[in-house]
Parts: sequence; structure tokens; C-alpha cells
Amino acid sequence: MIYLEEALRVLFANKVRTLLTITGLIIGVGAVIAIQVLGASMATAVNGALGNLADNSFIVSPSQFQGDFRKAAIKISDIADVVQNVPNVIQGLPAGGQRVLVQHEHAQARYRLSPESDHPFDNSATAYGRKFVADDLVAAASICVLTNRAYAKLFPSGGDPIGQSVYAGLHRYVVIGVLAAPKRGLLNTNFTGDLMIPYTTYTKQYIHGGLAFGARFVVADPSSMSLTEIAVMNEIKKLHGNPKGLQFQTFDKSLITGGINGIFKVLTLIVALIGAVSLLVAGIGVMNIMLVSVTERTREIGVRKAIGARRGQVLAQFFIEALLLCGLGCFIGMIIGLSIGSIVNHVAIVKLNGSVPPLPWIQSLVTTATFMIVVTLAFGTYPAYRAAGLDPIEALRYE
Repeated sequence: MIYLEEALRVLFANKVRTLLTITGLIIGVGAVIAIQVLGASMATAVNGALGNLADNSFIVSPSQFQGDFRKAAIKISDIADVVQNVPNVIQGLPAGGQRVLVQHEHAQARYRLSPESDHPFDNSATAYGRKFVADDLVAAASICVLTNRAYAKLFPSGGDPIGQSVYAGLHRYVVIGVLAAPKRGLLNTNFTGDLMIPYTTYTKQYIHGGLAFGARFVVADPSSMSLTEIAVMNEIKKLHGNPKGLQFQTFDKSLITGGINGIFKVLTLIVALIGAVSLLVAGIGVMNIMLVSVTERTREIGVRKAIGARRGQVLAQFFIEALLLCGLGCFIGMIIGLSIGSIVNHVAIVKLNGSVPPLPWIQSLVTTATFMIVVTLAFGTYPAYRAAGLDPIEALRYE
């Protein structure tokens, strides 16, 4: 406690020098903490927006970067063969959809109509009614599920729409469900068409040539998704006779989240490196000031040793002073970094996420403590060791 009081007295006696010394630490730690907060907030926003996307299915479609796109067109019969021959695939259905004019009484609008199964691609809750079940698919029923956006347009007066009819082109569908409104935010959206019908109905009414834009496959075990995707593409190539250059591409939830998280990791690493350079410069500054302090207090050190202070006591005194200097800079940097992150969360991230993400206090404290310990050990040890090693007689002679 005596050493701490002595260190505080020295630091506050030289306020301007102390502030200038810790400025580098404040900038370095503040930058690293701020990018940590923003990276975590963006990842939370994007992953939250994709939270409604099912993780047990994927889409296969012909790659657009090939010579003859038509050779890779997926047939309805291909989908059935894949379900029968590829392990882990429990259901296959055409993917995509088409825009149609949808009407209910005097309200109408053009919406994308898409095929859906009893394993929905979008896990949004329902505001009214239900989603599709297996019997709806077997019967190829003329029923539909609306998104909240289509419901608001087609049923402007509100109320329960279950059992009422809407017309899509020449076909009539009975409404059996309405998806709940997505959370507020730019990234929160539905991942299906605004009007969904059973895929068996869609195949019967809209795929007259037997060709689909792509296919969606539902798997029993999502942990084997990657291997299943490869097996499905190989099976489709085999069904097409394995012509050279035939290419397919897949799309699933992990592809999006993995790419976005990878971008944030790279950005975090770049800023962390910049912050590390700043901390290196700040650490050199701390060492320089501590060496100056040892030089200025050489006579004081000599007096202390002359009256009985041991080497370890002098070492502890200057080491605590360096630790206090680094801790003060890192703590102020953490507060500034968290403040910047909080402001950006309230101004910008809330528009993407719909809510303000929590601040990563524990992660920030661990990062700050790590920086403080590393900088103190790397740049504060030598000045303390030098002070402790002074000869008391030579120190007393120092002018």
C-alpha cells in the first residue's frame, strides 16, 4: 500500500508527463476494444438476421460460370433420384419461384410465389394458422402461406385470413397460415417467397417442362451437410452422363455465416495489428519516462538504500509505478473503446439488428488486463531493475 501511494504521488505530481506517456496506450487499447465491440455487434446482427434460415437444408443450382448452362439444368426426375440414392437426404423439392399477380377481393400486388415443404426453409413463427404438413404435400393441396408483408397488402382491413382465398394468376389458394412479422431491422427478412404453396402443387402447376431452376434438399443430419452436398452434386452429374465442364453450386446457412464471420475476423486481426504497433510505441514511451524518472530520483534511491531499503523494495516501488502507469492508460483506453462501440451500436447497428447488442465487457476486461500485463512486463521491468541495481554510495553522489 505504501508503494502504491508513493507511485500515485509521483504520477499526479507530473500530470502532463503522465498524460502524454499514456496517450499511446489509450489510443492503442481504445482502437482494439472499439473494433472488438463493432465486430461482435456486426456478427450478432448478421447471425441474428440469418437465425430464421433453416440449417438442415441446402440449395443446389447450375453454376452460371460454365459454357452451356442448359446441360446443367436440374430435372424433377433428378431430384427424385437424388432423394432415393444419396444417404442423409430425406426430401427434395424444386427451388426458386416466380413472380405472379396475387389478388384478394379488390387488393392485388405482384409477389414471388415459391414452393415449400413440411421442412420450412424459413423458421419464422406464424401469426395466424399453421405451416404445411406432410398430408398437404401428398394431396398437392391448393393452399398457401403468406408472409406478413403479403398479408398486410392483401388484407388491408386485418383480421384472421385463415380459410379465405387468394388468386395467384389463374390458380386459387386457400390461406392456411401467415408468417409473423420479422424483427425490426434492415437485415431481418424472410427467406422465402411472399406466397408459399406445397412443392407438390408447385411442381404440378408451374413446372410443365420438367426443369427446375435449382433444387433444395433436406438432410437428416446437418453435421454432414458438406459431405452430403458433394454427394448430391456427384449424383446429379452422374444422372447427366458426367459431361466435362458440368458445374453446380450450393447454398446453405453455413456458407453465409462462415463468409461473414471470416470477414470480421480479418478486419479484427488487421486492427489488432495496428493497435499492437501503437502499444509497442506506447510501451517504448513508458520505458523512456520510467528511465528518466529513475535518473531524476537517483539521489532519492541512494537515500532509501542508505537507511535500509532492500533491493527488492526498490524494485517493487518502480515496478508498481510502471504497472500503475500502464493500467491507467489501458483502463482509459478501454472506457473510450467501449464508449465508441456503444455510440455506434445505438446509431448504426440498431438499424441492422433491430436492437442494441450488449457490450462485451468480459472480453474487453480480459483484453485490457492482457495488454496491461504484457506492456508492464516488457517495458517496465528494465527501469525497475535498473533502479534496484544502483549502488547506494554512487547514488548519493549523483547530482
